[in-house]
Formats: sequence, structure tokens, C-alpha cells
Amino acid sequence: MELWGGMLRAFLSGLGRRGGTRGWAFSSRRPHQPPDGSLNATELVSHWTAVFEKRGIPEAQESSEYIVAHVLGAKTFQSLRPALRTQPLTPRQLQCIQELSSRRLQRMPVQYILGEWDFQGLSLKMVPPVFIPRPETEELVEWVLEEVAQIPHVEVAQDGPLILEVGCGSGAISLSLLSQLPQSRVIAVDKGAAAICLTRENAQRLQLQDRIQIIPLDVTLVGSWAHLLPWGPMDLVVSNPPYVFRQDMEQLAPEIHSYEDPAALDGGEKGMDVIMHILTLAPQLLKDSGPGNPKVQVPVWLSWPISPNVEASS
Repeated sequence: MELWGGMLRAFLSGLGRRGGTRGWAFSSRRPHQPPDGSLNATELVSHWTAVFEKRGIPEAQESSEYIVAHVLGAKTFQSLRPALRTQPLTPRQLQCIQELSSRRLQRMPVQYILGEWDFQGLSLKMVPPVFIPRPETEELVEWVLEEVAQIPHVEVAQDGPLILEVGCGSGAISLSLLSQLPQSRVIAVDKGAAAICLTRENAQRLQLQDRIQIIPLDVTLVGSWAHLLPWGPMDLVVSNPPYVFRQDMEQLAPEIHSYEDPAALDGGEKGMDVIMHILTLAPQLLKDSGPGNPKVQVPVWLSWPISPNVEASS
């Protein structure tokens, strides 16, 4: 419950947890254009942080740092060599930063602007409108790994665990589990064509395509579980399903509401629509999950989605 509550608070507040430090004041006929002269990376971060803050962009400093670092070929600003931070940028680099920052001013998420994002040590391609994995999703992966370690029949299985992920999105969860459980295999399903294509592309980028089956499937359709029976009984069913109350969807942050697939968030009137389908699906597919030997576990944070006290984001 705490995990899902934290994710929902992040959705409702946008990407921001804190603002950056304010840079200089500036005035120009083109208000977002950096001041004339040769600027280095540190100065560009300060400039765009000030612009983002003035426009109410969440995580102003983090956004500018990621954009500048990306143009300079680094993952993070902190990983840049000190010399690169103080070296004047080329006109082409300045232009790229200007273009990417303009997208951020339109509230496009940084992950989409950069076109990639790190998750559990994996570099994943990101494209709209496929759902962007959050830090809390990494906690879900860690929780699953802990569960796997406690299941003796999975640990000793010759072929490793067979895992079903419902709603694979970018493939973040499935591919993280494959990378950390070398003998595992995954069946990943999603009803969105864009998600299916992106998971497949990320699997190929990471050379994990031989251990994952990616299937277009809507689990809310009657009898959908029957399409998965030929793949055999599953050891685990994993999902980061939609859980936001439908009446709260319009009040999500612009980064989410305008760019990400609403189907990945809309949990219906009570936030439980897809969750209930998954809980119905699981006993049909899990190993030894008949009435006499139930192995379907319902975590507390999956049982009761929170109805938040919603405030519109700035």
C-alpha cells in the first residue's frame, strides 16, 4: 500500500520534488535564449534552471542537468569530467540544448526528451506514449527478486522460473528480471501496440530476446487467460497495473496527462478494474494454485489503492 501510495503522489505532483538554484536574471527579445557569448555546461545548467523555475517546470535543475549532460554524451551532469563542465560549448551543442529545453518547456517528460532512461542498471529506450517506469517500479522488481529467492521450487528448477508480466510497457520489469535471474524466462503481455514494439526493441538492444515471449493481449477480455495456457504454468505473475481512480485522471500532472498513455494509469472508478482481472487470471496460470494448494499472494499495496486528496499541479 505504501508503494502504490508513493507512486500516486508522484503522479499527482508531476516529476518535481525540489526546485533548482536560480541562475542569473536575463532579458532578450528571445526570452529563453541564453545570453550572448561562449557558455560552458555549468552556466547552461544555471540558465535553464532559471528558465524552468520561472515557468513552473518541476525538477528544474535536474531537468537542465540531464539535458546538458545528454548533449555532452554523459548520463548525468555529475558524471561529466570537470574540464567538460567549464569548457565553452559549440554552437551546435548550444542549439541542441535549446531545442531539447524547449520540449521540456512544453512539459514533455525528460525521459521522452532524451529518448532513453536507466532502470535497474539497464539503458532502456523511451518513446511516448509508453508508460515511463518510476523509481517505485524498481522497488517492485526488488520485491519480486526477494520473493523468488524464498521459493524453493523456483530456486532449484532446472530451467529457472517462468514469469508472466501483465502490462509490460517499455519492458522495464521483465528485462530487469531476466538480467538478474539468468535462468529465468518471461511471458510479457500488453494490449498496447506501442508497448509491444518498445518491449521487443529493448529486449533486442539488451540481447535478451531469446528468453522473452512478447504477446499482444488484453487481460480484461473474457477468456484471455486461455491464450497463455500453451506457454505452460507460471511460477510468478508480476504487474504494475493501472490503479489511479478515473475521477483523478484529469488532475494528473501535465507531463503525464499530455504525453503518457492514460490506459496505463486509469484503474476505473475504484482503481481496481485491471487489478481484479489480474487476480482472476493468476489462479488459472500459476503452478499448483488449485483450491487445495493456493499460491496466489495478494500484497497489501495491491489490495487497497488509495483515494488521494488531489491538488491540481502547477
